Amino acid sequence: MTGLLLFKSVLVLLLLFIIFNLGRALVVLVKGDSKAPMSRYLGRRVLFSVLVILLLLLALGLGLMTPNPRPY
Repeated sequence: MTGLLLFKSVLVLLLLFIIFNLGRALVVLVKGDSKAPMSRYLGRRVLFSVLVILLLLLALGLGLMTPNPRPY
């Protein structure tokens, strides 16, 4: 049970980090004067999105999480 809670916490933190990077890219886009290019933040967002998907697939494959049953 604690392993599942830890796994879900990591997923939530990754999703928050993805949203943070998207917001940073928006700030760079609007202001335009940043030391780091906008693609840096967007690239991080894509990288962590792929990581979240891989972690979800791994959890489904190991049986740590189960998908919802079909609604029909």
